[in-house]
Amino acid sequence: MADLSAIVKAYDVRGTVPDQLNEDVARAIGAAFVQTLAAGGEAVDTIVIAYDMRASSPGLAAAFSAGARGEGANVIMAGLGSTDLLYFASGKLGLPGAMFTASHNPAKYNGIKMCRAGAKPIGQDTGLAEIRDRAQAIIDSGAAPAEPTGTEESRDLLVEYAAHLRTLVDLSGIRPLSVVVDAGNGMGGYTVPAVLGDEALPALPLTIIPMYFELDGNFPNHEANPLAPENIVDLQKAVVAHGADLGLAFDGDADRCFVVDADGNPVPPSAITALVATRELAKHPGSTIIHNLITSKAVPEIVAEHGGTAVRTRVGHSFIKAEMATTGAVFGGEHSAHYYFRDFWGADTGMLAAMHVLAALGEQDGPLSELSAEFTRYAASGEINSTVDDQQGRLAAVRGAFPDAELDELDGLTLSFADNSWANLRASNTEPLLRLNVEAPTEHRMAELRDAILSVVRA
Repeated sequence: MADLSAIVKAYDVRGTVPDQLNEDVARAIGAAFVQTLAAGGEAVDTIVIAYDMRASSPGLAAAFSAGARGEGANVIMAGLGSTDLLYFASGKLGLPGAMFTASHNPAKYNGIKMCRAGAKPIGQDTGLAEIRDRAQAIIDSGAAPAEPTGTEESRDLLVEYAAHLRTLVDLSGIRPLSVVVDAGNGMGGYTVPAVLGDEALPALPLTIIPMYFELDGNFPNHEANPLAPENIVDLQKAVVAHGADLGLAFDGDADRCFVVDADGNPVPPSAITALVATRELAKHPGSTIIHNLITSKAVPEIVAEHGGTAVRTRVGHSFIKAEMATTGAVFGGEHSAHYYFRDFWGADTGMLAAMHVLAALGEQDGPLSELSAEFTRYAASGEINSTVDDQQGRLAAVRGAFPDAELDELDGLTLSFADNSWANLRASNTEPLLRLNVEAPTEHRMAELRDAILSVVRA
């Protein structure tokens, strides 16, 4: 008997196939999805579904569709797509949606990201727990699934998605750029040719050099997680070998994008956040920009310098999206290379962030390294994980070890110091880990503070 509490996470469903997530489970979740939205007073005449390149995705999506149609909902099956293509469909069509993907997780995993109409997120506190409980009740009952009464229509939305993105950032007039793109055998191999190439839309002044565009949910070349340094090594080498202007790496469901400059050096996501923020503020003066508390202090500084208001949030897309809705923010960025746009229904899209980088680079003559240096002011440690037996005890020990620090606990423990250095220590929700991020004005100070905190955490 399936235990959905093991696979329903804070923001989505994620589990191994078929022991945790299979077509029976997907069908029950599809029915529960429609039931939950209807119980909340939402009209659920039609929903939209898309899925990634994993071998299990089409079958799981079909089962979810059957469950939803058993509750009387009609289904638009968008088929293959990136997660931001599903958000586009939900926003443009005004429909609730479900995306079948496990993002960068290994091949044995799959998952479901669900949203309300207009790409509004569904998380534990906004309906996902209720969907879990309703689906569990359906599974536990052992009753035969309801016969579908709703209809299913297949609809290819790739060109509409690409055309919409091109209305948001005009790349037609930039100088010619050579771009290496590592799709990691994920959905970027499907969306990049449509958005940045000439498959369906007019050609742009871009020469795309593809890497690992073959859709393969077994990820034969490397894990599709560009935040892990080992997964961008191939891209870094290729950018230098081809003499390209920059490199782009997408994760498995292509909702995150990581950037490499012409020298093969990674551009920190915080620098991308600041760069895109200045472009959005130029279009929408005085607007609000959201950043999570692990992004660089350079982000709020640069936002303020460009006349915007920076709002700091907890880590996680549900917090970013909620704050964007509350404040009317035009843009939000995270250290994990998730980028959120008001022009994209407040949802995250790595592709649109990549287009902003291409536009910013192509509108001037200098290399990306010079451009990104304008938005990089501090030395950062990156995220460092420590396995601990007592998360709260170790957090308390760190709290007591730095009496000169200003403390806040918006998300984990943040220590701020008079010299503009800071550190954040957060407990993992799913593993016995503490995650440390440190930033300081110099590499020496960053290393000093990092090592001092780790000595307490790992004592």
